[in-house]
This record gives sequence, C-alpha cells and structure tokens, in this order.
Amino acid sequence: MRAIDPAEPGGPEVLAPVERPLPRVGEGEVLIRVAAAGVNRPDLMQREGNYPPPPGAPTILGLEAAGEIVAVGEGTDPAFLGARACALIAGGGYADYVAAPIGQCLPVPESLSMVEAAALPETIFTVWGNVFHRGHARAGESLLVHGGTSGIGTTAIALGRMLGLRVIVTAGSDDKCARAVALGAAHAINYRTQDFVAEVKALTHGRGVDMVLDMVGGEYVARNLACLAEEGRHISIAAQRGGEAAVPLWPIMRKRLTLTGSTLRAREAAYKAMLRDEIAETVWPFVADGRLRPVIDRTFPFADAAAAHAHLEAGDHVGKVVLTLG
Repeated sequence: MRAIDPAEPGGPEVLAPVERPLPRVGEGEVLIRVAAAGVNRPDLMQREGNYPPPPGAPTILGLEAAGEIVAVGEGTDPAFLGARACALIAGGGYADYVAAPIGQCLPVPESLSMVEAAALPETIFTVWGNVFHRGHARAGESLLVHGGTSGIGTTAIALGRMLGLRVIVTAGSDDKCARAVALGAAHAINYRTQDFVAEVKALTHGRGVDMVLDMVGGEYVARNLACLAEEGRHISIAAQRGGEAAVPLWPIMRKRLTLTGSTLRAREAAYKAMLRDEIAETVWPFVADGRLRPVIDRTFPFADAAAAHAHLEAGDHVGKVVLTLG
C-alpha cells in the first residue's frame, strides 16, 4: 500500500509516498480502506522528530482517518464489514489502509462526507475528553479557547454552543475573529492587538471564565489563571510556546483553581473506548442529524502531503486540513 512514512525527520519535503505492507489486523481491530485522513499539528511535530509514536504504534503519520471497513480481526463482529467508519488512531492514517481498534471507531452517517468524517475524531475526542469529561463543563458555564480558528478551536465552538457553553476565543487577526463569531463563538479577541486578560475580565464583568482550554503553554499559563473565575479549571492540551511555566500560587489558592491537562495519543485503549462510548451517546446524534459538522479549510491529494503540512504550518487556515486518497 501507499503510505507517508518518512525515514528521517525534517521539513514538509520529507513527506513522499512510499510502499509499506498492509497492516496486520489484531484482536478487536478492523482494517479500514482509507478515503480521507485528517492532518493535525501533532503530525507536524512527529515529522520534525519532536513527537515519536507511542510503543507499538505505526511510524506512518496520521491520527484520524475515515473509510470503509474491509476486514475484521479476531473477536470483532463480522457485521462491521462494509460499514463506513471514522477512527481515532495512534498512527497510520496517511496510508491506503489502517488498522483501528473497533472501540475507537464511530459510524459515518450518510449526511457526512468521508472528508468531513476524517476531520472529526481527533478534535472531538480531544474537546470532549478535556472540556466535558476532565473539565466537567456544565451548561451555562463559560470557556476561553486559545486558537479559536484551529481544528480544536472550531470544534470547541460548535460543541460548546450545542451543549450550552458560552465560548470566548482568541485568534490572530480581525478576519479570523470574525470567522470565529460567525461559527458561533460568543466573542473573539485578537490577541495581537488586544490584551486577552483585560478583554475577558470586561466580557465577564470582572468575574472571569469557568474554564480555559490552553494549547499555548509558556507565559500564557499565568495570564490564563488571571482569566479564571472562582473554582475555575485550567486545562492544558499542548505547549506551543513552551512546556515550562511559572504560576502564581496565591490566586490558585484564593480562587480555588484546578490545573489539569492531558495527552491522548498514548492513553490506553480502554480509556479511548470509554470516551468513544460517551461521544456516541452525547455528541454523535448532533453529527448524525447534520447539526455538527467540521469546518474544512482545504483538502489536498495524498501525494501532496508536503503541501498540506506547509499550509498548516503557515497558520492561515480556519478549521481542518484533510488528505484525500483515491
């Protein structure tokens, strides 16, 4: 099969199709003939040599894919054969075929294209797992999301709005802020021209937000804490500006704040299956009836994976970038 499996780390130019054996389908797994694969920032980090796959995961890039189930492993119901599915995977999505645990697969309804389906698993699992499962978000609460026009950001806007959250985002231009508001954000703050701490305080009449979903890290952490209301939760899911942060302890104690976070890729299959079950029950009905759809920025043919990475790195996208396989 064709795959994107660079032998050495480097820039986008290392992403050339190569031939690899078809994946072995293990117990409790299915083999998906890939129609489309989502492109995510962790893929860029892996390509650069900064985010190696966990033990046992393929070195082939790609953390989410959609297509048709063409084979099942031992212990997997043969009734899944021929089904349209999208999957969260620990690697292997940039290929003609990928093996995926059935517990990390979701059905692709007829209302959804394969491109749209491939853009959902990584962001839905991340937002649900952190904002709602770990962050215990409740209807009526407020959420600040950095990177509001990223794949994570646009998903947080859509899902938060549907489940009763007031979502405030930051973005790097007035145009992106306008797009975020058009997508359903209550407010969007241009972090290049505005102090997001002051803006959050003004928007919440001094109270602060209940949660911050942070992908930035570094010096943003202390500023995020200043944005939180009493009993607020700070949830870290990436550290694009650095993995070290100095935090003021008195505000944490005075406001009884919770600092938490997670990574998903290396978590055990049972945890991901539990998230899948919650998503299937709570989120997927919105997908099935067409109310929740991913924002697709651009698609690229499989052979142009290098261009897809360069586009994502440039930072001008709104929503998801997806590879198509024909």
